[in-house]
Parts: sequence; C-alpha cells; structure tokens
Amino acid sequence: MKRILMLSCAAGMLLGHAGAHAQAWPNKPIRIVVPFSAGGPADITTRNIAPRLTELLGQTIVVDNRAGANGIIGAENVIRSPADGYTMLMATASVAAINMVTYTKPPYDTLRDLQPLTPVMSTTSLIVVHPSMPVKTLKELVALAKARPGQIAFGSAGNGGTLHLGLEMLMKDANIKITHVPYKGAAPSVSDVIAGQINGMFVDLPVISPYVKSGKVRALAAASAQRSPYFPDVQTAKEAGFANVEMSNYYALLTTAKTPRDIVAKLHEAIVKTVTTPAVHERLVAVGADPLTMSTEEFTRFIRADIAKWDKVVKAAGIQIER
Repeated sequence: MKRILMLSCAAGMLLGHAGAHAQAWPNKPIRIVVPFSAGGPADITTRNIAPRLTELLGQTIVVDNRAGANGIIGAENVIRSPADGYTMLMATASVAAINMVTYTKPPYDTLRDLQPLTPVMSTTSLIVVHPSMPVKTLKELVALAKARPGQIAFGSAGNGGTLHLGLEMLMKDANIKITHVPYKGAAPSVSDVIAGQINGMFVDLPVISPYVKSGKVRALAAASAQRSPYFPDVQTAKEAGFANVEMSNYYALLTTAKTPRDIVAKLHEAIVKTVTTPAVHERLVAVGADPLTMSTEEFTRFIRADIAKWDKVVKAAGIQIER
C-alpha cells in the first residue's frame, strides 16, 4: 500500500511538472530562421506573419536570415538548436523536400531532423525577363534560346532549388540551353534581372508581383496548371506548348525534431490562428499567395509525398550536387 502511494505521488509530481512546463512556455523570444536573403519571398512571408504570432504567443518573434547553400545553412542551424520550440525554420519546397534528392549526400533528413508544423501559404512561379529582351512570349524566348544556345542567362535562388528545377524543366521540354546563374536567394537574383545583369528567371509571385505590375520585368508565362488569378492575361507554359513545365512552391514552418508535443501543439495552434487572421490572410493574398494550413500529421505526409515527386523530376533532369 505504501509503495502504491509513493508511485501515485511520483506520478502526480510528474504530471504537475509537465503542466508547469506547458504553462511556462514561451518565456523568451522565439526565432524564425529564414534560410534565404532578406527581401525574398520566404523573408516577406515570415515578416507578414511575425506580428500576429507575437501577439498570440506573447513573445517577440525574431527573424534571422541565414542565407546560403540553397537553404542548407539555415536548416542546419535550426537542426542544431535545442528542441525547445524557441527556434523555427521558414522552409520552402527546396528546403523541405528537394535538398533530400538533389545532393549525392543529403546534408540532413527533413523528417528525421525536423518537426513539421504547417504550411502557411502556397504559390506559383512566373517566367520573367528584363524588358530589354526581344521576346514577349515563352515561345519567342525558346526560339531565341535556340538561336543563341547558352547565351541567355537565368538566375535562381540556388543550385537545385525550385526555381532552378523550373529552368531545367523548360530546357528539357524545349530542347534548349540557357545558362543557369545561382544566387543566395531569390531577392538578389530579382535585383539583377531588374538591373539587366541577367536576362530572366523563374520566380515566385510574392517577390516578383510588384515588378511585373510596374513594368520593371516582363512576365512570359506562369509555371502552373492554370493561369494565375493575379495575372490572368499571362498564359501558362502548357498553353505555350510546354506541358511539362509545371511547378508550385510552398512556405512552411518546421521546428527542431524531438520538441515536446505540448509545445508543438501550441506552435501549430498559433500559426494556424495567424494565417486565418483576416489581416494576415489579406496580406498574403495581396502578394500573390494562397494561404494554406495543415495538421502536423497531414504536413508530414505531404512532405514525404513531395520528396518522392521531386525525386522523379531531379532524376529526369539528371541533377546531382556535390557538397
């Protein structure tokens, strides 16, 4: 009887400790690592949701840009962080899925080293060029690339990312050669397209929409199954005759693996409430995004399927990156 009482007391103490732990979190600022340069779509997305997350969690959200190696530097920083919920990663399809299949020795395993929380939005990409380019359609770009093999330069956010793979899809489908110029994020690549330092790029809507509207870049096609409601006059690559040039991207939050389940649940709840807050929802839509949330289980399954999807694309393109 005495032993039973002791065990009951011990269990009560453990439960009390767990409850206190859940109530105490968070008690310091929370960091969101953006693995790309400031001003890019991942950075814009994070800064759009950070104020509301701050309100809901009662702690400052610190945005930490750690660009390089197609998101690997930022992802590894989060993976090495304590599993306490105070560090999150703003990931893209490149970071969550594509890095798993483009590298000969993947630098990390998303589903082993990170805890998926939820997407916050999805978006499509546009194929854009500098206005000085003598092309107004995707067909005209392809014709020019055939006449000048390797002389047209397209930027991207990094080797093996979604924007690079979009270019690879186009080159394979159209049987052309365009020179790929990788950057440490979409923002510096966009800057060079605007400046005419490179000829064009595949780029996600949130970062490029203002420049298309202002005429600083010219949109040739959308790399999506349907025309973008934000640019209904821009044809799809499929409409231009290139059916295999189709891709979409997503922006999502993950945290360090083995983070306690109660903290994961609090983070997930706060993120979902943030994305569904009307003001935040409107901000995301305004930059050309489609707000999106999932349960942690749904998002885990989604990432697993996305890795398998991109594995087929990467193998077809023959892309392998050494690190």
